[in-house]
Amino acid sequence: MGLETNFGKIICNYNVISVLSTLAYEGRREVFFKKQLWAALTILEQGHINIADMKGSWAGAMGQNQFMPTSFTSYAVDGDGDGKKDIWANQADVFASMANYLKKEGWSDEITWGRQVKLPEGFDTNLAIPKNTGSRLKWLKAWSKTEKTLKEWQALGIRRVDGTNLPNVDVTAALVFPDDANGRAYLAYDNYKSLMHWNLSYYFVSSVGHLSDRIKFPPIK
Repeated sequence: MGLETNFGKIICNYNVISVLSTLAYEGRREVFFKKQLWAALTILEQGHINIADMKGSWAGAMGQNQFMPTSFTSYAVDGDGDGKKDIWANQADVFASMANYLKKEGWSDEITWGRQVKLPEGFDTNLAIPKNTGSRLKWLKAWSKTEKTLKEWQALGIRRVDGTNLPNVDVTAALVFPDDANGRAYLAYDNYKSLMHWNLSYYFVSSVGHLSDRIKFPPIK
């Protein structure tokens, strides 16, 4: 919510039906945006919002959490029981919908999202997931091919940023480089995959993770 709309303070003011109709007609992603348009019309038909208040981004992402219409129909929740799913003005619905999204996409409260790590001299960077895999499906396949236990990453010389050992827990992780191989390195846990489902961007996910770590107290050990 913080990254998408500055905690609901900055919501784009485009009419969602108008922009989706335009993008569906324009043709570069006709199938995708037609699907979004039909979903948006369904949301209106169900009475969750009126057309004048159905505001979003230039691409049709809506409300304080910037759901695309198909994300709304799949994940939006009536958080306060008033019969509507209002992600534009009702924070109970906003938070419940975001939580439902992440939970349905595999989020676990038992682990964190990941951590920045330090690589040893001469580390084989081919052990990381390639930065540009081309699609979410290919990225997940790359994850499954490269993930290792923390014990295995420890044996390969990876340490926390401060040089101390990795946590001694039975958790698997994949290695990612948001800034390419010469930049920062992160061990990403399964929750990272849930965030990547929301937005397939290392920068987005890493920023969400860092922000959540700073909001949460005490710090993740």
